[in-house]
Amino acid sequence: MQIAVIILNWNGRALLEQFLPSVVTHSSQQAQIYVADNASTDDSIVFLENHYPTVKIIKNQKNYGYAQGYNQALSGLQEDIFVLLNSDVEVTAGWLNPIHRLFADPKIAAVQPKILDYKRPTYFEYAGAGGGFIDNFGYPYCRGRIFWTLEEDKGQFNDTIQTFWASGACLFIRTKDFVDSGGFDEGFFAHMEEIDLCWRLNNSGRKVFYCGASTVYHLGGGTLRSNNPRKTYLNFRNSLWMLVKNLPSGKTFPFVFARLSLDGITGIVFWIYEGFPHLWAVVDSHFGFYKRLSHYRKIRKPGRKDYFHKRNVPFQYFVLKRKHYRDLR
Repeated sequence: MQIAVIILNWNGRALLEQFLPSVVTHSSQQAQIYVADNASTDDSIVFLENHYPTVKIIKNQKNYGYAQGYNQALSGLQEDIFVLLNSDVEVTAGWLNPIHRLFADPKIAAVQPKILDYKRPTYFEYAGAGGGFIDNFGYPYCRGRIFWTLEEDKGQFNDTIQTFWASGACLFIRTKDFVDSGGFDEGFFAHMEEIDLCWRLNNSGRKVFYCGASTVYHLGGGTLRSNNPRKTYLNFRNSLWMLVKNLPSGKTFPFVFARLSLDGITGIVFWIYEGFPHLWAVVDSHFGFYKRLSHYRKIRKPGRKDYFHKRNVPFQYFVLKRKHYRDLR
């Protein structure tokens, strides 16, 4: 199976200079490397042309964001497996091999590696950590990362298991599954689109896996810093759309209503810890949610009833003080 590693870039010349060398060193013998440029206004393309002639450049016409940017870039590629890699990820020797072997199972559609923190290499990183799940209200969490608590990597997640979602920071996906599922939802722009995609894959009977034998290091916040209110807005709005699109029949209204109420409480928590702009971002995300609610109700395809792995994760985390994955019930 042929592999394409695709890095989406927007004004990220400095990140390419810092992180692309590891990708080229540890991938070029097994994969074709692409940089999909979202109409950067810096010298990203000139840098690539001068220093990495073997890297193929895909030029998008404007900054489409993550979702549409990748949809545009991938539409003309023919490799069997896509590896969607953030521009702020350092890969390691042999990172492709164990995941490539997993795709020998035709039921597996998507895989993510172990994702550690580039700044604190012995700790898991927020975006994906040791494999992603969602609770019964659609709140995403990971083994190794529950809300703001990041665990130290002590080998506890060196396994290979089926999960619910794979991180968009480093997402391996079978090309046919990406195309058949319709790709990313472009209305999301950025954030949560990989969870939505994986939910659709699960609903269609496909499998998503985590592979602890492959490791990458993610800087995080390369495009939007973690404390950016815009990121808060996108995460909350897109999460609500995702619920409407994918929840099982009969659960949509009560669960979305409950989630809207819980978001209000979460917004107050954000106000205390992150400031008023984040509270307003949560409120504004609900207005954004309602603007396209009718659209997502029309295109929804009700899914499985066994989608969640743990219940009421926010309650367990904030009230019962269960901060680590092993403590969740």
